[in-house]
Amino acid sequence: MPNAVDAPATHILEWIAIALTPGLGPTKARKLVEYFGNIEAVFHASLTELEATGIQAVSAQSIATGKSAELAREEMARAAAAGVTVLTIEDSCYPIRLKEIYDPPLVLHVRGDPEVLRQPGIAMVGTRHPTPYGLGMAERLACDLASQGLVIISGMARGVDTASHRGAISAKGKTVAVFGTGVDVIYPKENSRLSEQILSLGGALISEFAMGTFAAPQNFPIRNRILSGMSVGVLVVEAAEYSGTRITARCALEQNRDVFAVPGNVTNKNSWGPNTLIKQGAKLVATWEDVWEDLPPEVKLALTPPPAPESGDATSASLFPDEGQPPHEKRVLSLLKADEATHIDELVERLEKEMSSSEIFAALFELELTGKVRQMPGKNFVKSF
Repeated sequence: MPNAVDAPATHILEWIAIALTPGLGPTKARKLVEYFGNIEAVFHASLTELEATGIQAVSAQSIATGKSAELAREEMARAAAAGVTVLTIEDSCYPIRLKEIYDPPLVLHVRGDPEVLRQPGIAMVGTRHPTPYGLGMAERLACDLASQGLVIISGMARGVDTASHRGAISAKGKTVAVFGTGVDVIYPKENSRLSEQILSLGGALISEFAMGTFAAPQNFPIRNRILSGMSVGVLVVEAAEYSGTRITARCALEQNRDVFAVPGNVTNKNSWGPNTLIKQGAKLVATWEDVWEDLPPEVKLALTPPPAPESGDATSASLFPDEGQPPHEKRVLSLLKADEATHIDELVERLEKEMSSSEIFAALFELELTGKVRQMPGKNFVKSF
């Protein structure tokens, strides 16, 4: 696999080199390139000329002595060995919308198809500790939006991120995982199979961090600007008051991206984030259509959805029950909650005067098959929407 797409090899080396230069972030590095006129001129500058720009001495010395270039050659070798494509900000496959933000990453490491990064996508974010309701809504909304042709962009973290990626996969859609580690470091490890599923369906795993970068806590807030920057909008499912999701939502607003939110139970701490965003003007989302109707016209025109969404049944994600259910199923469903599990014994006890235990079991079985109910450990049941 090539190290980059449509860019001269010298430019790849130099962009990687400046990205790996100690003491330079994306913004300072880009200003340095602007100061000298182009990326090549930076590496032809003398130590005195570099120091005159006001950058740190350690940065100027790393560039002038060739240390940055040496680091870049080592990084390119590691990427090539792992089959990873390295995109620079000059490459044609670099995400168009990401270039628009204040501090776009100068380099992106990509496992998978780089072309998917330029397709319209929606970022889905939320807590690592969601309720069953949050998990169900994230998975169903991701499934339905992916069925319409949108790329689902998320961060591969436990909870809402994982559910969002899985929803896209269930629709045979494309999804992009933005890592807070090196693109060769799967975190959390239990998502290794999920990452392979993403790749097998034409999605991608991306990171601005160097190969082998471990899961340092400070990296995850940094990567959140990429999630929002790549997308046409950010959909928040569940998030507590103090969480990384708030950072992503703030980035989205600063980047002039639409913010969407799924309302939650006001007594649950995970509802603080989306409910507050809705109060502040975010679009309330109950079904995928709520996102679709707010997409820019050019995005809708670019997407060619299949005839019907593939959500496991004929319905789409919704806050509201299906009115066409058989009476027994509707009655059982009315006793279940999305954010609190109900044990089978409690259902039998509450319904003993209305239906037999076998009818209750049959209704639960049918509801599970259609994706309206999910069975949790210990014969506990929750609504899936």
